[in-house]
Amino acid sequence: MKSLLMLCACLSLSPLAWAAGNPVEYKVDGETFEGYYISPKASAPLVYMIHDWDGLTDYEIKRAHMLADLGYAVFAADMFGKGIRPTETADKQRLTGALYQDRARMRRLLEGGFAAAKAQGANVENAVAMGYCFGGAVVLEYARSGKGLKGFVTFHGGLAKPADQDYAQTKGQLLILHGTADQAVTMEQFAQLAMDLEKYQVSHEMITYSGAPHAFTVFDTPRYRKDADEKSWARFVEYLAATL
Repeated sequence: MKSLLMLCACLSLSPLAWAAGNPVEYKVDGETFEGYYISPKASAPLVYMIHDWDGLTDYEIKRAHMLADLGYAVFAADMFGKGIRPTETADKQRLTGALYQDRARMRRLLEGGFAAAKAQGANVENAVAMGYCFGGAVVLEYARSGKGLKGFVTFHGGLAKPADQDYAQTKGQLLILHGTADQAVTMEQFAQLAMDLEKYQVSHEMITYSGAPHAFTVFDTPRYRKDADEKSWARFVEYLAATL
């Protein structure tokens, strides 16, 4: 569990700036959550985004706008609850750890966010899910659940799975973008995921980037690696064009 809790040692970014897109309140299990939706046009293909262990911050908003500029709608879900944007490591560990321990709730939160995207008019029939760090682990949970999306993408995400789960029900194409120098999510876990996906004949592509540590895409942090970020983003954009 300790390794799971430390998956997303991503540095905190500034508070949310709701510019141009729209904050979206929705309910799951009677609790209020606040996601973010942006769409450049009606029926734009949807990218369903899951945040890292900082919660939904300016980082995800920036990425959402980058995708909107390319013609994609984005719904960034909230896995923690409205106003819960942890800045202390202990709080991040507590929030993510609770969800790692309760996979049924994790899946309900994923479905709740997806329903909120649909309620906004998002094109949920032409969609992929993607996530960063903790969000990458969550996206793989969604893939294992059998959710009928066209694809699932992780950037420096957690790759391990619970012992009682497998990829037998997974649909869509997986794209795994990983840092070879990631010490939080090991290359052994990367290799195990590759073997698991091959075992169940899940279509996948897995890429590692030399010298890239955990959280290598997070702008303005010591972990950021420009080369790996730009290459992984370019591959993601190609993947979206081919998949959606």
